Amino acid sequence: MVTLLAIGIVFLALAGTPLFVVIGAAALLGFFASDVPSAAVAAEIYRMASAPTLLAIPLFTFAGYLMAEGGSPPRLLRVTRAWLGWMPGGLAAVALLCCAFFTAFTGASGVTIIALGGLLFPLLRQEEYPERFSLGLLTTCGSLGLLFPPSLPLILYGLVAQVDIDQLFLAGVFPGVLLLVFLTVFGAVVGKRSGSRRQPFRWRDALAALRAAAWEIPLPIIVLGGIYGGILTTTEAAAVTAAWVLVVQCFIYRDLHILRDVPRIAEDAMVLVGGILVILGAALGFTNYLIDAEVPMRLLGLMQELLDSRLAFLLLLNLFLLVVGCLMDIFSAIIVVVPLIAPIAKEFGVDPIHLGIIFLTNLEIGYSTPPVGLNLFIASFRFGRSILSLYRASIPFLVLLLLALAVITYWPGLSLYLPQALGGYAAALP
Repeated sequence: MVTLLAIGIVFLALAGTPLFVVIGAAALLGFFASDVPSAAVAAEIYRMASAPTLLAIPLFTFAGYLMAEGGSPPRLLRVTRAWLGWMPGGLAAVALLCCAFFTAFTGASGVTIIALGGLLFPLLRQEEYPERFSLGLLTTCGSLGLLFPPSLPLILYGLVAQVDIDQLFLAGVFPGVLLLVFLTVFGAVVGKRSGSRRQPFRWRDALAALRAAAWEIPLPIIVLGGIYGGILTTTEAAAVTAAWVLVVQCFIYRDLHILRDVPRIAEDAMVLVGGILVILGAALGFTNYLIDAEVPMRLLGLMQELLDSRLAFLLLLNLFLLVVGCLMDIFSAIIVVVPLIAPIAKEFGVDPIHLGIIFLTNLEIGYSTPPVGLNLFIASFRFGRSILSLYRASIPFLVLLLLALAVITYWPGLSLYLPQALGGYAAALP
């Protein structure tokens, strides 16, 4: 009977059944086969719901969706262009910064490509950037920024791996900047070679752009300053951010109507959040079964037989996570994979905070990795180009991101410096 049910679950997965149904069914079947009460799954859902940090996910998501639907994209684009447009490859740097900002608030949900792609692609072409470069840049930008606070994947990883979310926020800053630097330098080289036009720097335009976005620029300061100044918890910072963005968009800039637009945006945002929470509840029950069945320990034993060093483990981990990031959405990957690899990584001496940054960097890259990276399909739809053309456009950016990933993976100090210096974190490795 158990075998027939297992075959049925596999059939459901192949037929396109939602992931949370497949995971939940696998958890219930596992507990049934082990004569463990199925109430263990419900207990995990209750434990998850009682975590106070969980409230940060819907609040930050709501704030990000409000900004994407309002007038924030053109205002922030104007600011970054006025201040950076004079540089070689200045508009490419503008695109990278704007997209990283929005992805940090919305997660790798495709919102960044949809909201900013229509603004940035015509500008890049107008200033004589090659079409292939422009497509590759904006496709890659769709997940750039996942390492910056208040990234939803960072929060979710902290909940699943049971590590301090505030420390993860600090740990992601320098690796996130490294990714931006690699791509910005590439943009400058391409911009110079293609003879792209630059925008002259004018103090009047720069200050006018700052005044126009004066209510949105302080957001990162509110989040980080509030948390690390000891004024706000992560959840309180999320509530303040959501309230701030709501007031700014509806009553100061009046980009959105409080009765006509906000309910629709809230519904769209909560569909994403609801999907995350349902998958999380089902996956935590499944994780409990895997732990009871000692699956992580068996995997660890296999790894120790095949690998003899921490460096080899990290290389294999990166290859595995790139495949996972290509095939699964980031929220499902965090929930399903983290409980399996976290105990193995600990045995190989990988710090849990550093592991989180490695994990999210891989999944960030996986979103733009052929053949089935999600950003490739969203960009194909948004820009009206074939998927094969997006494959070709993304390859140079993937090479640069993989080089940055190698630095992040094998230089743990890049991730751990700020948590140690500002957060009092005691790293679990030399």
